[in-house]
Amino acid sequence: MTTPLHGQMMDVPLTVSSLLAHASRYFGATEIVSKRIEGDVHRYTYRDCEKRAKQLAQALIALGVEPGDRIGTLAWNGYRHLETYYGTTGFGAVCHTINPRLFPDQIAYIVNHADDSYVLFDITFASLVDVLAPQCPNVRGWIAMTDDMHMPPMSTAASSYEALLAKHDGNFDWPLLDERSASNLCYTSGTTGNPKGVLYSHRSTVLHALGASLPGAMGLSARDSVLPVVPMFHVNAWGIPHAAPLTGAKLVFPGKDLDGKSLYALMEAERVTCSAGVPTVWLGLLSYVREAGVRFSSLERTVIGGSACPPAMLRMFKEDYGVEAIHGWGMTEMSPLGTLARLNWEQTQRSPDEQRRLLEKQGHVVYGVDMKIVGADGQELPWDGVAFGDLHVRGPWVIDRYFRKDDSPLADGWFPTGDVATIDRDGFMRITDRSKDLIKSGCEWISSIDIENIAIAHPAVAEAACIACAHPLWVERPLLVVVKRAGLDVTREELLAFYEGKVAKWWIPDDAVFVDQLLHTATGKLHKLKLREQFRDHVLPSARDVENCPLTDRMTAGSGPTPAPE
Repeated sequence: MTTPLHGQMMDVPLTVSSLLAHASRYFGATEIVSKRIEGDVHRYTYRDCEKRAKQLAQALIALGVEPGDRIGTLAWNGYRHLETYYGTTGFGAVCHTINPRLFPDQIAYIVNHADDSYVLFDITFASLVDVLAPQCPNVRGWIAMTDDMHMPPMSTAASSYEALLAKHDGNFDWPLLDERSASNLCYTSGTTGNPKGVLYSHRSTVLHALGASLPGAMGLSARDSVLPVVPMFHVNAWGIPHAAPLTGAKLVFPGKDLDGKSLYALMEAERVTCSAGVPTVWLGLLSYVREAGVRFSSLERTVIGGSACPPAMLRMFKEDYGVEAIHGWGMTEMSPLGTLARLNWEQTQRSPDEQRRLLEKQGHVVYGVDMKIVGADGQELPWDGVAFGDLHVRGPWVIDRYFRKDDSPLADGWFPTGDVATIDRDGFMRITDRSKDLIKSGCEWISSIDIENIAIAHPAVAEAACIACAHPLWVERPLLVVVKRAGLDVTREELLAFYEGKVAKWWIPDDAVFVDQLLHTATGKLHKLKLREQFRDHVLPSARDVENCPLTDRMTAGSGPTPAPE
């Protein structure tokens, strides 16, 4: 057997600390700006950040933290949280970001399952820590991310972050770690069962940062001023805290104030060129700029993900404000970046309508990710934009197995995402639904996302959710749940009529109900599970008519779905 010829290149490990070390050495004067919990605006540089991250590493080592130990965080987007990203992973510990929007019992479960040795928290979560601490007996210490002057009154014994750092000088060399060792831990935001841990490696995290920075992805560079609205506790803010140092981009952190007015003011003050967040956040921002009659002077593009972005929002960003809205898709199990909707040169030469149709999809994969759609028999389906099936992915930053789980979720080396999708000839993927949110009417499928997007295009609709409602004849039919826009009105009949000519007649919801607000998950997604529970006993008007309306008459009248072709 022939011995393979190996390349003769340096074997330098891909470590998370190398990202900050690079920024400190080559972009040392670039600013990191944070709106602090204490109320003021904090400014320093990448060079300052690395020194303080090294002080934190020294402090944790002095507390007895060892490589592999998990360090939890309950914090907003800010410079101290960024220091924790690097001060933990830099010497081999694991940075475990925790979503404070979860129920306390869920958070306690996550802390205990991760076996966090210390938890660092912003002072806004002091009362939450008092609830958690008795339920988390293995946590050795709680550290408030503030100084002695701002330490909150608490029943839990807590240390001051700044006091801990002050004991150390930052004269510390990042050790060379095995790039396959663990770096970060995030838990899924699943709406059923206990959250599951996803344990990233240094290698996967650095590769993800490289992929996210590519021109066809987020396109970050040292010329950018980046404001991640997506929280740092939500899948590492989609990799921005790693990608920004890699590229030397200026970082702007909004802290806890994520309302439209606060975000707009910070964007303008810091000349933000790029941002990222979930649709619910952008809804608030767009509402503010529209009502205030203001425009963006520096914002060039924003990445929108976390849940499907309504086409009307994409058009508003571009047509009304000249901002490129980049539709994306990913998940915790993918670190999270999977696809982004950005056009190549050939696609930019097509008609505006064709370009718009592509940009409304979740987009093209980033290098490093491969994807396919499969049918019920497990066979791969064609990329024709019509066939839809279960979406499977693989790549160097895609999960192999969950933390502390022996069994692997992979199917023939691919991760089943739980999404149902189509892929067109351009390689653009479109999520048609989560597999559990598809509505099966008779023997045909209806996409709840498509139904929601049409509703949101109505000028009187602020937000909409479509769920399956029980039906005695068709098993399931779509029910539309709507929040009206302030000061505007629309009736049930007007809203259902709005669907005419936009979808197949049998896709039109059987009913529409209006509510004051829609419940969201801790990561900003529509809480479909709660909605289904809330409207479990809702009786559709068409269901009441079934007994008095023969099947053949209903089909002729067009009030129900046509049967599937044989």
